[in-house]
Amino acid sequence: MRYIDEFRDGAAARALASRIAAEADPAREYRLMEFCGGHTHAIFRYGVPDLLPPNVRMIHGPGCPVCVLPIGRLDLAIDLALRPGVTLCTYGDMMRVPGSRKRSLLRAKAEGADVRMVYSATDALRLARELPDREVVFFAIGFETTTPPTAVAVRTAAAEGLHNFTVYCNHVLTPPALVHLLETANPEDPEPVRIDGFVGPAHVSVVIGTDAYQRFAEHYRKPVVIAGFEPLDVLQSILMLVRQINEGRATIENEYSRAVVAGGNQRAQAIVGDVLEVRETFEWRGLGEVPYSALRLRERYAAFDAERLFAVAPAKARENKACECPAILRGVKRPTDCGIFGTVCTPENPMGSCMVSAEGACAAYYTYGRHKTPAVA
Repeated sequence: MRYIDEFRDGAAARALASRIAAEADPAREYRLMEFCGGHTHAIFRYGVPDLLPPNVRMIHGPGCPVCVLPIGRLDLAIDLALRPGVTLCTYGDMMRVPGSRKRSLLRAKAEGADVRMVYSATDALRLARELPDREVVFFAIGFETTTPPTAVAVRTAAAEGLHNFTVYCNHVLTPPALVHLLETANPEDPEPVRIDGFVGPAHVSVVIGTDAYQRFAEHYRKPVVIAGFEPLDVLQSILMLVRQINEGRATIENEYSRAVVAGGNQRAQAIVGDVLEVRETFEWRGLGEVPYSALRLRERYAAFDAERLFAVAPAKARENKACECPAILRGVKRPTDCGIFGTVCTPENPMGSCMVSAEGACAAYYTYGRHKTPAVA
C-alpha cells in the first residue's frame, strides 16, 4: 500500500539500525522513553528492540489513557452506571478494566446496568436523542487526541437543548505528565527512573503541535522527537535522539512532519478552549496527583457535567498489591517484572489496566510474545 509499505521497508530498517549502532557511544547508556502506548505496541509489533544495540534501551511511559485512569474514577463510573435511569456510554477498552472489589463496567452490565460501548462521542449524542427518558452519560477519557470530539459533542448538545446528555470528563494532558515524571520521586521506587530523551506522541502532537514541548525541552534539557507509528518512524526518531544526546543538544525535532506542524490544529484547540478548562490537580494511576494535568467542563457548560449533575466525586481506592501496573506506568519496571504477568494476569483475565488496553505495555508484551524465552537452536 502506497505510503505505508515505504515506512515498513526491511532494508531501510536494517540501514537505520546500523546507523544507530554506529553512532551510539558504547561507553554510555541511552534511556529513551516512548510516552505513547501506541508507540510501545509498534516497537514490539515490528521487533524494534531486536534491532537496537544493548546500550539503547526503550522505557515504556504512561501514554495509555485507559491505563492511567485511577481506580477511584473507574469506580465512580460503575456507580453512575448502576443508577436507575442512567445509560453510561464508554469506549470498549474501559469495559473490562478491573475496579475495586473485582468490579468492572462489563460486570455491571451483566448485573443489569445499561452500559453501552460506543466508538465516539457522537454515538453517545445519538443515544441521548433516541432515549429522551434516560440520562445518557458519556465516559470521556483520552489525551489531547480525543478531547476535541468531546468538546464538539458538548457544544452540539447545548445548541440542540439536549438536556439528557452529560459528560464524565477524564481527559488528561501530555506535557504536565512529562514534567511530573522528571520532577517527582515516588517513595515506592528504589531509585528514580533516568530518562535521557523522549519519543514524543504522534496523534497528540497533531493536535497540540511541537511548540507545546519547547519550554519543557529547554527547561529540563531533555530532547524530544515527535515520531510516527511505523517502524521506520520509530527507528529514525531513535537515531535523532541518539544524535542529540551525543551532541549535548535538547531540542524539539519533528520526525512526523507529514502530519505534525509547529502550532498544531488550532481550530481544534479553540474548540477545546471554549468548552473545557484545566483542573488544578488530577490523579493519575502510577503517578499520583499531577498538577494542571487534566480538563473539566467550564462553568457555562455545567449542565452537561456529570460530576456536577449527580453531585459525585471519586473516592480513593486501593491498588491490587500483586499488580505492578503503577510502577510500569512510571517506567521503573517492565511487565515481566510483575509476578502475575502472563500467569494469573492475561488478556482473558486481566488484573490491571495495562493488560486490558490496546495501548497497555503488558498487553504489548503478551500479544507479541516478548515474555517468552527464545527457543534454543
